[in-house]
Amino acid sequence: MSETTASEPEQVKAKPAAKPKVEKPPAIEELPFEDFINTHYLPALAKAFSKQGVGDLKLEFNNSQVHGVWAEGLRQFTVYFSKPDINGQKAFSCADSGRSPSTIEPFLIDERKSPLDLLVFGVIQRLTAQKWLAAN
Repeated sequence: MSETTASEPEQVKAKPAAKPKVEKPPAIEELPFEDFINTHYLPALAKAFSKQGVGDLKLEFNNSQVHGVWAEGLRQFTVYFSKPDINGQKAFSCADSGRSPSTIEPFLIDERKSPLDLLVFGVIQRLTAQKWLAAN
């Protein structure tokens, strides 16, 4: 019979070092408002319009408004953000034949969160309803 004495070293199982938690980068929607718009939203809108066959789209972002013009300046839209927050209240307007918009309407009002793909889809859907993008 062997007995363990206090003088014998105890066998301690070495635990593997805990892996450091890798912090996930923030979701693109959590980026600062202007970074999100300029880095992600404008390029995503341009890509979506390109898929619809619009090649001359000009996009700009000023004063919490995304403004797009195409068809040699004859068609335009604006997405208005009431505050610098993509989940805040938004509005939309569009105009044809180079005129000023006559109506500003609520935009994506039923959505609590507005991820990038929904913001892009909302613009494309609204302009398709005007029959400006797809041949209906």
